[in-house]
Formats: sequence, C-alpha cells, structure tokens
Amino acid sequence: MLFFEIIRVALQAINANKMRSILTMLGIVIGVAAVITMVALGTGAQRSVEAQLQALGTNVLTVRPGQGWHRGVRSGSSRMYLTDAYAVEDRADAILLAAPEMVSSAQVEFNRSNASIRVTGTTANFAELNSFEAEYGRFFTAEEDAGRRRVAVLGGTVPEVFDSTPLEMLGQRISIRNVTFEVVGVLEAKGGSGWFNQDERIFIPVQAAQFRIMGTDRIGSFNVKIADGYSATAAMGQIEQVMRREHKLRVGDDNDFYVQDRAELMGTMQEATKTFTFLLAGIAAVSLLVGGIGIMNIMLVSVTERTREIGIRMAMGATRRQVLTQFLLEALVLCLVGGFLGIALGFGASKTLANLANWSTAVSPESVGMAVIFSAVVGLFFGAWPARRAASLDPIDALRHE
Repeated sequence: MLFFEIIRVALQAINANKMRSILTMLGIVIGVAAVITMVALGTGAQRSVEAQLQALGTNVLTVRPGQGWHRGVRSGSSRMYLTDAYAVEDRADAILLAAPEMVSSAQVEFNRSNASIRVTGTTANFAELNSFEAEYGRFFTAEEDAGRRRVAVLGGTVPEVFDSTPLEMLGQRISIRNVTFEVVGVLEAKGGSGWFNQDERIFIPVQAAQFRIMGTDRIGSFNVKIADGYSATAAMGQIEQVMRREHKLRVGDDNDFYVQDRAELMGTMQEATKTFTFLLAGIAAVSLLVGGIGIMNIMLVSVTERTREIGIRMAMGATRRQVLTQFLLEALVLCLVGGFLGIALGFGASKTLANLANWSTAVSPESVGMAVIFSAVVGLFFGAWPARRAASLDPIDALRHE
C-alpha cells in the first residue's frame, strides 16, 4: 500500500464517522484555543507594562520614604518634604531635575458629574522629567506653583471620565474636594489600564496641593532625572549622601529612605509577567492533554470496531508498518485539524477580550507555532498505542472477529 493510499484510507475512515470525529476534535480545539488565548493575555500584559515603563523613562529614579528611627527603635515610615527634593536637585551633580509628588484619590466634579480620580501635586519639572507633552493647553509654571495658583492639568483620558472632550474642558473649572481649579492643559495619552493607568490623573501645583487639598506638608515621593554622563549607580550614591545629610543620620544609622531604579523595576515586571504567561499557558495545556486522552479512547474504539477490516487489509498484503502508519495518520489529522480550528477560535477569543473587556492581548507567531506543534505531538503520542494495537493484531484472529 503506497503512502498516499494510506492517507486516503485514513481520511475515508475519519469521514465515515463525521460526528464522532468532530466530537473527538473538540477537546483539541478547546485546548489549543485556551493556550492561544492565555498566552495572548500574558504577552499583551507584558508588552503593556513594558510600554508604560518605557514611556515613563528609564533614566529616572524614584526616592521614597523608608523606615524611620527614634532612639534606636524603628518608628514607622519616615517623612519626606519638599526640601529633600530641592536639596537633591541643587547639591547632587548627577541629578538634572527633581519633581516631588503628593498623590491622593479625591472626588472631582465637572458639569454635575463627579468621579474619584487620583490627584497628583507636583512641580513644573514633572512634565519634562517624565516626558509628558500637553496635547491641548500647557503644563502649569513654577510661578503658578510658588503662588499656590488653583490650576490643573488633566491626564489624557480624564475628559472621557466626565463624558467630555479635552477642548470642552480646557479653560473650564473643576472642583477637587470642593476647591475650584481652572483647567489649563490636557496631556497626550500615553496608554495604560487598570492599576497603572497613568492617563487617568489630574496634576496640580504641589504647594496648592499641600495647603488647599491634602492639608499636609509631607510628600509621598520624588522623582529625579539622571544627568547625561552619569550612571544610575553614581546618581543613587549622590542621592544617598544628600538625603542622609538632610535627615541628619549619623554614621551607622540605616537609611530612612530608599531609591528605586525604573530600569530595575522594568526587569522585575518583565519577569513577573513572563512567569504569569507560562502559568496561564500551563493551565490551558492541561485541556490539550485531556483532548489527547479523548483521541486515544476513540482510536481504541475504532480499532475494536475495524478489527475485521484490519484483518482483510493484512490478508491482502498490508504490512504491520502500513497499518500502524494509517492509524497514526488518523490521530494526527484529527489533532492537526483540531489545532487549526483552535487557533482560529483562540485568535477570535483574544480579539473579543480586547474589544469587550478592554484587555491588552497579543497573539504571537511563537504561540501559534507552539500550538500547532503541540497538537501534532499530542496526536502522535496518544495515537501511538491504538495504532500499535492495530498493527499487532493477528490477521487470522482479526478475520474471525465479528
């Protein structure tokens, strides 16, 4: 029996039991679709995090308060003030700019609509330091900050929260905790969703935030931009020297602050999302194994049903190798067809999640290739035992089978 004849016979056997073949492939279809969808979710999340961190800049360090000390005993979080940021900017040669941040969620009202939005009090350096550009209007100035002016700059997606447009809100007044602010600018959207949506923020001068909104002179953190020619390590060393002097820490005292490198944060987030992707793909792959077991079960039933047919083929000269190849091809075709249908279903599911749930998804060629290869391996692995069982039948016993 020629190889193409073996393929023809295998396809005829599959076609003879269409419904059973479709139900057998269903496990593979669902398994492959699940793998494609889960990997697309993980890859999309990884690319989204990378894009957002790249947009924030990798030559930026963040200084945050750490554990405070009182008479040799830890006493909770330490305090940081505007003077810390100004001291680092003035005294550290490796630092080009510094921008403090006070962040708090606040109730914001506009045109009888209200929403809870993250309000950030900062300085005029913030836009340059974080590579933000005003799409409409402008960012507030250092003079407006020093004068505690009630001006606000909106993140790119804030107008959508109020069912408005940037041009409709520009020059208008919004109320933040019952304090009126004039909108002087709307920033370009950088993209983002969920907990890291950097576009859904409102920026106001830090001194106005201190005295009009938040009622404290403490800042939550400050970002610094590293000057050209300096490494992150050198900049962190200079920041430590200045901050220890500002906080009057003695030799031997631990730092009551810590410096975070965004490049290091990016690497950590990449590893986390990669692990998340592998975990999702592993969970989805279990359904592929279940589908493979279903194929093995159906192929064993097929061997039992076609025992007499196998005996006739062997009596007419078919070798055991040819019988083995025929049943392996049947299992392989079922898995490959199911795999391609699963790829189409997974691609559609990924697009649906992206459109309806607004999740970031990305179907990579690697995941598609992996799904095809894995489905073929499943077909060969789980089809091997039924095929071997068919090939090992004794022709005389097979012909006697009723």
